[in-house]
Amino acid sequence: MQNRPLAYLCLAASMALVGSYVALSKPLVAALPVFLLAWLRFGIGGLAMLHWLRKPASEAPMSAQTRKLLFLESFLGNFLFSICMLFGVSLTSAVSAGVIMAAIPAVVALLSWFFLKERISGRVWAAVACAGLGIGLLALAKPSHAAGSTAADRAWLGNLLVFGAVICEAAYAVIGKKLTGSIGPKRITALINLWGFVLMTPLGLYFAWSFDFASVQASHWVLLLFYSLAASVWTVWLWMTGLKCVPASQGGVFTVMLPISAALVGVLVLGETLSGLQLLAFAIALLGVLLATLPARPRAELAAARP
Repeated sequence: MQNRPLAYLCLAASMALVGSYVALSKPLVAALPVFLLAWLRFGIGGLAMLHWLRKPASEAPMSAQTRKLLFLESFLGNFLFSICMLFGVSLTSAVSAGVIMAAIPAVVALLSWFFLKERISGRVWAAVACAGLGIGLLALAKPSHAAGSTAADRAWLGNLLVFGAVICEAAYAVIGKKLTGSIGPKRITALINLWGFVLMTPLGLYFAWSFDFASVQASHWVLLLFYSLAASVWTVWLWMTGLKCVPASQGGVFTVMLPISAALVGVLVLGETLSGLQLLAFAIALLGVLLATLPARPRAELAAARP
């Protein structure tokens, strides 16, 4: 297919952006309450794509099933994902979040097996085992926070919340493929962001009422703008655009960019350290990504290769 290389580029760029904003959200949650941050993110993103909400003349009216899927896509992939991810990275390191996020392809496979009754190969089960081993090693690794601090004592909770974000992201990937068959990528992006804004508004307004906005540094406002556009607009549009030309199972290979970019930003930008045990956990987790997502050789090709 002529558009396949461009689709691959869109998927890779989407996941690299997700990994970078997962890491860069760490200084933001130190400056803004989590629910206020999420609300501002949806609001800024919504303003940037108001013109994407209009239904194109060529697009069929949405069915009741499509409307339900749009709500679920936003509730899981936007609302719950933002809460789990933002609270999670406030309690753990960006490097640890990257290792845990590498479990996304394996979780996608498990959800497909459980809900869609798809068959899971032995290689995918091995990927699930790698993801579990990587996260298990991470639990043994010394947190990058200062020893004995409250943050270090609660790192396990941060890791658990990030894993909750992994489950939400996996559900988002499965539902998103179905939505691309009936709605264009831009309109999907705008609609699920609108639902996210509606869901977050009560909590956002509550925390905004008493928050001192003048205390936020100019650099944090710039970072908030990048985070909002990356999380609400660019990553979703790029992912949905790529999925129109690529099967969801094959698109999953590009999630390898997420943990890599999250860890790189954590080390190179946020000044975090990567211990030997974390590095081993990261390598095992990435092996799981490759096992879960690299396309298998067709049976006919395997048969022809036999002597």
